[in-house]
Amino acid sequence: MLTIWGRLNSHNVKKVVWLAEELAMPYFRHDVGGRFGMDAAYRGLNPNALIPTIEDDGFVLWESNAILRYLAARHGDERWFPADPATRALGDRWMEWQNGFAEAQRDAFFNLIRRAPADRDTAAITRSAQATAKLMTILDAHLAEHRWLSGEGFGLADIPMGVYAHPWFTLAVNRPDLPNVARWYGDLRDRPGYAANVMIPLT
Repeated sequence: MLTIWGRLNSHNVKKVVWLAEELAMPYFRHDVGGRFGMDAAYRGLNPNALIPTIEDDGFVLWESNAILRYLAARHGDERWFPADPATRALGDRWMEWQNGFAEAQRDAFFNLIRRAPADRDTAAITRSAQATAKLMTILDAHLAEHRWLSGEGFGLADIPMGVYAHPWFTLAVNRPDLPNVARWYGDLRDRPGYAANVMIPLT
């Protein structure tokens, strides 16, 4: 059975749990990080003291997008991990692109979700909202021509940005009208693993 270490309110943990459910993999998740802390045993698994970490049949791995690729390659089929390098790379680029989006969204998320109103940096929130809107405009243009980030079918590339789409639509910030992103988000919301593990209260 797959073991996942990490608290579910972490974006990066949500990615891994969601994929495990898409792959119909049985798993056990341990709450680690944040208010749950990290003991020496966990730090021995992940020297970065970050989450998530997995153990799969004795194989230990950290870094969320690396975990996604590993699980897709080992436990998925062609839909999840295309054999053709070019096809795989077209989706894989969006997994890397998500890292820049996460950086842009960070100030809005932490100020609005994890700080008291009196402690919020409103200028940082505005900058973050503007930066994420600019990036989402790029995503919207792509989704005007492709139903999914993975191509014409839902796949691995949709998971990292799919996790970050939920706060994009949930945070109390100004957002441009991006119909293709909205359509894609609506399709994600119909997936049981997304609804159960990603669309939880932001904390």
